[in-house]
Amino acid sequence: MPASRRIVVVLNIPADKMHAYYSGAVHSVAATATDGRVIHFPANILRPFVGRNGVCGRFKIEFDQHNKFVAIHRMS
Repeated sequence: MPASRRIVVVLNIPADKMHAYYSGAVHSVAATATDGRVIHFPANILRPFVGRNGVCGRFKIEFDQHNKFVAIHRMS
């Protein structure tokens, strides 16, 4: 199985902005990776990480060779 591609992003999405994702008004998130690339990914992959203050932290997002989402992990 080919290795997935990994991109690291730092997110700070306030709770009110996350509401737009939950309501379905917004379907994707645009973020700047730590290497400077701008990426777009499905907003629903953030659901496990939503807290009272929204989504904050450093995340590693993995994509396959066809740029399809594989996994997301919070980094410490």
